[in-house]
Amino acid sequence: MTCPFCPPSLLIENIILENKFCLFLQHHEPILKGSGVIVTRAHRENVFDISPEEWRAAHKMIQQAKSMIDEKFKPAGYNLGWNCGTVAGQEIFHVHLHVIPRYADEPLAGKGIRYWLKQEANRRE
Repeated sequence: MTCPFCPPSLLIENIILENKFCLFLQHHEPILKGSGVIVTRAHRENVFDISPEEWRAAHKMIQQAKSMIDEKFKPAGYNLGWNCGTVAGQEIFHVHLHVIPRYADEPLAGKGIRYWLKQEANRRE
């Protein structure tokens, strides 16, 4: 299966920011304006597989992406998240950090990651 975050599948027009180890990608029509993912240039399955250099580069990319999104879209907050493994919702097995700006006027404002995971329907017996 071809990885959408690796060449030749990676769409150059989706690359918004880049550094030596990471890329910040955005889809041209995101549901929440400004949202995107930070991916490693090297194919790594999940965050537990990245090197210390990739970790530092991802941290720098988070700061750069936030600055760009803040300036352009002025969100009220953010959700950041890695899904690791199928049971956690990972569908693309190339490490990617979701950067999701949140807005006060969106229908699910105030509902973060814990809202979904702490539902009674998710309780293990």
